[in-house]
Amino acid sequence: MISFENDYLEGAHERILHRLIATNMIQEAGYGEDDFSAQAAEKIKSAIACPDATIRFLVGGTQTNQIVIDSVLQPYEGVIAAETGHISTHEAGAIEFSGHKVLSLPAKEGKIKAEDVDNLVETFYQDANYQHMVFPGMVYISYPTEYGTLYSKKELEALAAVCQKHKIPLYLDGARLGYGLASPSADVTIQDIARLCDIFYIGGTKIGALCGEAIVFTKNNEPKNFTTLIKQHGALLAKGRLIGIQFLELFSDNLYFDISQHAIDMAMKLKTGMLAKGYQQYLDSPTNQQFFVMPNEKINELQEKIKFARWEKYDDTRQIVRFATCWATKEENIDALLALL
Repeated sequence: MISFENDYLEGAHERILHRLIATNMIQEAGYGEDDFSAQAAEKIKSAIACPDATIRFLVGGTQTNQIVIDSVLQPYEGVIAAETGHISTHEAGAIEFSGHKVLSLPAKEGKIKAEDVDNLVETFYQDANYQHMVFPGMVYISYPTEYGTLYSKKELEALAAVCQKHKIPLYLDGARLGYGLASPSADVTIQDIARLCDIFYIGGTKIGALCGEAIVFTKNNEPKNFTTLIKQHGALLAKGRLIGIQFLELFSDNLYFDISQHAIDMAMKLKTGMLAKGYQQYLDSPTNQQFFVMPNEKINELQEKIKFARWEKYDDTRQIVRFATCWATKEENIDALLALL
């Protein structure tokens, strides 16, 4: 059965597998202190044009979000996020489990507005009882959003300005960062992301790696004793080389960006084909996640041969469905899906 259920169905790009095999018997230090991780960090710093950045490697997205947010925030602080954001909806309360409240804001097509963040913080400090409340200590966004939409450079600059005004960090979840940057609608570069965000991470799990995310602290702002904090969360990988090697390969010869572009090319072919067949978009996503409104009968029929995500109810006879492409999506599978539609 062909699946478009998510963007981490396959294992890893063959170049990564080859690099893992080629380096398999080389002895290296553990816990991310290996030479492969150091080389990968230098390649990332070069790619983002931020030579003073600190790069750390973790295994997965939820783990990364929880550790970054918990390590940066004070015990009495919470994190501002879209009500549809990943940490708000799809991380099983991992942030709250670490002792920090998610302070949700209304979102439009997955995005929050700088003025809403500003209003939330201003309103908090205008409350005479704010010492009895959860302090807003960070802003979390993702690029792309949960709905595949993108923040423009202007929107990111506005969010960064509000965060600077209130002296709170802007943290960007980049689980699908490559797919956002490769979109024809993107007007930001990875260098812009590094310049405007205090912290972000480069997703590998969804973009060619077996697993792994690269955290980037851009403003000489890595939390004190961060290695110890990672260890306390049970996330310090003894064989840290396994993540370092993968990012070393992803950031060699433009691989990360080339395979991200492939996912976008496949998504645009899927979008064009579905629109030509008369299907209604739920919203106009310019990235690898495509959302369409589909009759329940068609959904039941299609699911016999294709896997995809039932996102949410649209009305009594239709649902919103999501088709996700990725670095490994085959064009013939797009053709097969369109033929069934």
